[in-house]
Amino acid sequence: MVSYIAKRILAIIPIVLFAIFIMFLLIRISPVDPAEAYLTAAHIHPTEEILAEKRHEFGLDQPLIVQYFQTVVEICRLDFGKSYLTNEPVWEEVTARMPATIQLAVSSILLAILVSIPLGFLSAIYKNSLIDTFSRLLSFFGASIPQFWLGYLLIFFFSVKLDLFPVEGRGSWQHLVLPTVTLSLGLIAIYTRLLRASVLEQLQESYVLYARTRGIKEKAIMVKHVLKIAVSPVITGLGMNLGKLLTGTIIVEQVFSWPGFGRYFVEAIFNRDIPVVQCYVFLAACLFIVCNLIVDLVQLYMDPRISWKGRTEH
Repeated sequence: MVSYIAKRILAIIPIVLFAIFIMFLLIRISPVDPAEAYLTAAHIHPTEEILAEKRHEFGLDQPLIVQYFQTVVEICRLDFGKSYLTNEPVWEEVTARMPATIQLAVSSILLAILVSIPLGFLSAIYKNSLIDTFSRLLSFFGASIPQFWLGYLLIFFFSVKLDLFPVEGRGSWQHLVLPTVTLSLGLIAIYTRLLRASVLEQLQESYVLYARTRGIKEKAIMVKHVLKIAVSPVITGLGMNLGKLLTGTIIVEQVFSWPGFGRYFVEAIFNRDIPVVQCYVFLAACLFIVCNLIVDLVQLYMDPRISWKGRTEH
């Protein structure tokens, strides 16, 4: 098991280097000149002399291979330069905004887990019942409605009409309710249907019939065996969506004026703030890689046969 974990951690290094290379390549082939973008953000008229000076300062006049290795070294030191707009270190501004995004993402994941796992499990156990019908309707609604439209609907009913929750900003727990529901409803729809299908599939397996013939209590069969195996694809989906939420809460943060990293990234795109965009792309890649690693380790803990499968394949 230790060797399996060590191999997975070592495999992250080439993936991160490849992600940096793709990010570096996309920025270099884009039509935006970093020197010109900097001068535009600073409200300086870009003459040829000033552009040449800034290109030299940014190292843009050096060979691409040299620029790439410099970029790798700087990123390893978490040095993404300074923002073109604020002239402040990008990493400091990002770390100041990340707690808000993490809070929103984690609360959405927790709400999705607390709702989807019991609902999906019960809808499979009581197939074609009232709770199963309710779970289907909720899943269809959550999967079909766009997040920005749901956010505006929640604001209209619960903030404007009923005056129960604040419209925008971050502060008390009331500010967290509407954006959390907006983000989690789509996840609830996916995980409820996924868990329901997985439980129904497990109920057809022979080990369930064997456990019943041995006289094991139905509750123990369902909770200790069926649910433990059926929840595996849900855990995989959670790991994938956690990385997506941490980097993709852009729409919800815009709707609710949530002071997170996604909103900061949108402003950077419109203002061609390349150091911020570069930092966002790198963090997005790292978050997805780390979340996938965590999911693999959780799967390994729940099913130790995974490590043995890896050995037999090689």
